[in-house]
Amino acid sequence: MNSLDIAKRPEDTRVVVAMSGGVDSSVVAGLLARQGYDVVGVTLQLYDHGEATHRKGACCAGQDIHDARRVAAALGIPHYVLDYEERFKRSVIAPFANAYQQGETPVPCIACNQSVKFVDLLEVARDLGADVLATGHYVQSRLGEDGRRQLFRPVDAERDQTYFLFATTQEQLDYLRFPLGGLSKAAVREMAREMGLEIAEKHDSQDICFVPQGKYADIIRKMHPEAVAGGDIVHLDGRVLGQHAGIVNYTIGQRKGLGIAAAEPLYVIKLDYKSRQVIVGPREALKTHTVRLRNVNWLGGTPLAELSAGNGAPVEVKIRSTTGPQSAVIHSRDGDVFVTLVSGEYGVSPGQACVFYADDTATAEVWGGGFIAEAVPQVFAAA
Repeated sequence: MNSLDIAKRPEDTRVVVAMSGGVDSSVVAGLLARQGYDVVGVTLQLYDHGEATHRKGACCAGQDIHDARRVAAALGIPHYVLDYEERFKRSVIAPFANAYQQGETPVPCIACNQSVKFVDLLEVARDLGADVLATGHYVQSRLGEDGRRQLFRPVDAERDQTYFLFATTQEQLDYLRFPLGGLSKAAVREMAREMGLEIAEKHDSQDICFVPQGKYADIIRKMHPEAVAGGDIVHLDGRVLGQHAGIVNYTIGQRKGLGIAAAEPLYVIKLDYKSRQVIVGPREALKTHTVRLRNVNWLGGTPLAELSAGNGAPVEVKIRSTTGPQSAVIHSRDGDVFVTLVSGEYGVSPGQACVFYADDTATAEVWGGGFIAEAVPQVFAAA
């Protein structure tokens, strides 16, 4: 086996590297080329509308494509740019806008990995005769004793991207490789400098890539003008406190910018897109203990139905990409999957991901996850 767990010599192993034009994927291409693999770089042009293409913290458009080209040329590897703009609109932007219109908080990076990158790009990699597709994600994968490839949290906890990859199927995971999972970001940047890559000091991508200036409501307004229809801002006790200009301008847990005056701090507790109501209340009313999931992807060795039978199975879960895992219990009932958060969580919104981990260790195995279909704050559950 070579370093990519393929029973071939590196020079006989073709690797397609998904090159975004950033530091991480550039270093992946450089590392594999240095190790003698037959490396081919592929960059996807996902969008190209004005401001976003030149904005720091974006990816997959404009300057980033030029950067990927330059890196590939410096490394002496072939490089292709594929126009996936229409697919991206259909698979990522449209569902994103639809979800926000319905009062959810979607995570488009997951949808992008789930569709365009790990379906369309993976197919392209196979068409190019690649043995594997490598990316610059900070996650680890390795072969288990049963021959099944497993997903784990990376060594660099601050760069952990497992939250965005929970929907990766077993078949996709078997074909993917993540060479940076055992490295720190600082080490990766140093490697980029050693390789003489111009992008060594380039800023990391941050905001939603296709939203200029981070103003997601502008995108939704263009695609769904009806989403900015006004309505009432209502207190939990039934009092109408004011008016709003569209529920897309609000998120669960929001406190600032509500546009109402009150004697106590108020937070958005619920968004009812059917009645166009923004329901507000005290922070304690945001606390949620149980969520129902949809589109669950299971990567654990034991079947989910077996593991979660009876009183359920203890797991660690992440509700947000920016917070650490917390103790929970996963259980099935009447075909639905539920997760009970032992300590509860504030401001949980439908559309977010709930990712499962085997334990609370730093490099725990990822057991998959699902999207939150329903998150009922304790105040409503009690009612």
